[in-house]
Amino acid sequence: MKNPAYVLGHSQFELERLERQERLIGKATREYFKSAGIGAGMRVLDVGSGTGATAFNAARLVGQSGEVIGTDLASAAVAAANRNAASSNFPYVSFQEGNPAEMSFDRPFDAIVGRYVLLFQADAGDMLRRLAKLLKPGGIIAFHEPDWKYVRSDPVAPVYDRCCQWIIEAFERAGTSTNASANLHRAFLGAGLSPPIMQMQAVIGDAVSAAEWLRAVAELAIVLAPTIERLGIASAADIGCETLVDRVKEDVSRQRSMVVGRAEIGAWTRLA
Repeated sequence: MKNPAYVLGHSQFELERLERQERLIGKATREYFKSAGIGAGMRVLDVGSGTGATAFNAARLVGQSGEVIGTDLASAAVAAANRNAASSNFPYVSFQEGNPAEMSFDRPFDAIVGRYVLLFQADAGDMLRRLAKLLKPGGIIAFHEPDWKYVRSDPVAPVYDRCCQWIIEAFERAGTSTNASANLHRAFLGAGLSPPIMQMQAVIGDAVSAAEWLRAVAELAIVLAPTIERLGIASAADIGCETLVDRVKEDVSRQRSMVVGRAEIGAWTRLA
């Protein structure tokens, strides 16, 4: 079964967007990994590392007595991640190009983690099953994935709501599910793992307190703009990439809306 198309690409803007996104969701990632039991001295495999943010979150928990190996299919992402590791003084973090479910390593891991990875798999359960073979007995699997079904505004902020709907429709029509809540649970069970412990966080705020989320959702729509246009969801004129960030913020401010953002879902379990 072929994986859905990775519609986000690896442009320079996208790599920079991922780094800005870390300010918004990094704390939740660290909290999920810590709750899962990741701690000092562990050897951790990070799946789909991008620019390295998730690996660095794990690294802060394992410390210098531990080790984190990150992986990504894109050479540009791996290069960026290794540069970030060197500049951020993480000598115990390294990155390799490839699909870890198909790679071999010199010894097993204490934990396998990932963020925003399983939604791009045609069969997330199968991927988790293959990854679990790389763990020690009692090893941890912990993933952080997005769920878009809760997004809304009140009173209605039409530009914000429309932007969210463009993103949801683009992902869904490209074959990428936006419902992590149910999919994560199914994936863990489908991999033959114990039912995961799951938690959820989401941004709720106005134009000021949720400003970082509003920028994030607009920038995601900008990255997805070619897909949105190609699928006939909206035209380039409708999207207006050059002004979209400002228009989303102004819309929420003008309507005096409270917005609910994308839910951040954490799920983890241990091998028997």
